Amino acid sequence: MTDKWLTIDQIADYLQVSKEKIYKLCQKGKMPASKFGSQWRFKRSEVDKWLKKQRPNKNK
Repeated sequence: MTDKWLTIDQIADYLQVSKEKIYKLCQKGKMPASKFGSQWRFKRSEVDKWLKKQRPNKNK
């Protein structure tokens, strides 16, 4: 299965957050993304890995 690149609209829909939130995370370098010209692109597998790392550690 090929891991295709997603647009800002697609990733916002996938994560169920606003595009503005996605833009802010990308601009701060906090979310895995690549910029092609003026447009951000996302690999779903990279975003999934990043999202798993965002989970709170319950062992603290």
